[in-house]
Amino acid sequence: MREIVLDTETTGFEPDTGDRIVEIGAVELVNHVATGKIYHQYINPERAMPDGAFQVHGLGDDFLKDFPVFKQVGQAFLDFIGDARLVIHNAAFDMKFLNAELDWMGLPRLPFDRAIDTLAIARSRFPGSPASLDALCRRFGIDNSARTKHGALLDSEILAEVYLELIGGRQPTMSLVSQRSGPSDASGEWAPHPRPRPLPPRLTDSEIAAHAAFVEKLGEGALWKKSG
Repeated sequence: MREIVLDTETTGFEPDTGDRIVEIGAVELVNHVATGKIYHQYINPERAMPDGAFQVHGLGDDFLKDFPVFKQVGQAFLDFIGDARLVIHNAAFDMKFLNAELDWMGLPRLPFDRAIDTLAIARSRFPGSPASLDALCRRFGIDNSARTKHGALLDSEILAEVYLELIGGRQPTMSLVSQRSGPSDASGEWAPHPRPRPLPPRLTDSEIAAHAAFVEKLGEGALWKKSG
């Protein structure tokens, strides 16, 4: 099972009013294990960076001006994610921006049902508790000391750890058959040992006699008197 944990940084909150993506970071999981494959791209938004957004991620106009625009990297991003499920914190926000950028390129939109929203999972598991990425790091004891500002790749790497905790922690694949030692049946599957001696009866003689007397009182139709 392949999943892509991703995050974006933007110039603001609404692509419909001119805001754009300025960074995408993504990490690959296969069967809930990080493979080391990543996608990371800074993007020239072709507009000035508002100060409020700059205070969040620290990506300014001078830094971004020499990076490619989204239409130059959009297909490479789609090639990286393939048909994998997308793990995103507050998925509605990132999916809104990604689909706006893809629309402007004339490329197919990403169906929202491909997204696994870790914010929704956290709110469901811990109702009433803070569900920000930083709050979840504190809850699960995940080191986020490097997160002095928002960064798409770092946040994706941290989110991958949070996601695994949200779904139950890092559980190694179990194969009970392969871990057992002992005889096998004709198919090669593990089979139990026969007992060398039958277990001793747990009923006392008086308990057996009392049960027999009780059954006798029930008559010939008693269940215990029927064979088979």
